Amino acid sequence: MSELLHINFQAEPNALDGKIIAVTGAGDGIGAVAAKTFAAHGATVILLGRTTAKLEKVYDEIEAAGDPQAAIFPINLEGAAEKDYNDLADAINNEFGKLDGLLHNAAQLGPHTPLSNYDIDTWLRLMQVNVTAGYMMTKAVLPLLESAPNASLVFTSSSVGRKGKAYWGAYSVTKAAVENMMQIFSDEFDGVNTIRCNSLNPGATRTQMRAAAYPAENPATVKTPEELMASYLYLMSDASIGISGQQLDAQTKKV
Repeated sequence: MSELLHINFQAEPNALDGKIIAVTGAGDGIGAVAAKTFAAHGATVILLGRTTAKLEKVYDEIEAAGDPQAAIFPINLEGAAEKDYNDLADAINNEFGKLDGLLHNAAQLGPHTPLSNYDIDTWLRLMQVNVTAGYMMTKAVLPLLESAPNASLVFTSSSVGRKGKAYWGAYSVTKAAVENMMQIFSDEFDGVNTIRCNSLNPGATRTQMRAAAYPAENPATVKTPEELMASYLYLMSDASIGISGQQLDAQTKKV
């Protein structure tokens, strides 16, 4: 597909009408903006995250905007077990009976240090949050995605997940694993169901995670999450039906 197609996508105001979309890490950063953007285009958004107060703030902002009422499901990806994901799937099934989209946005950065110096407990925590949690959640809600007419599964990637880079440690390794997981899911879905599965690299974005990774960077020099939403809307809307297994970038500049 054209590199600019999703970046320059112009979504209709009702592009997501009737869709049920779950977003992890919905309490702040890209996840919060994506959740509010999906709601503004007609979706009922399920806000997933570990901090209830942050989720409630996003919920209130969606309600104040007059968009479809969101749902909140607090979940701590660091400690969640299979039962927690099954409980989430049961709650979505009981309330909505389907899931049209799932944006895996939540992730932890970890320290900027050589792999040889990496703390094992930190390594395991990032593997759990950035990889295993996404797998377990996808597995649990898969029947709900299959129940939707054309569901979209989106994994958040990074440039360091496509090419390893010194000092990015477990974060880089987890993002490479996410890319591979996306490709496997897409290949296994092909001809079996109508779920499309892609990865999206936001690139340099004005978030707390970016500030932690680049403390000397001027935030004004990088784009806000709001400026990247065309790609997210493209992947969650029916405009991307038939697009699967793709590694997409939300910006033309690869960072």
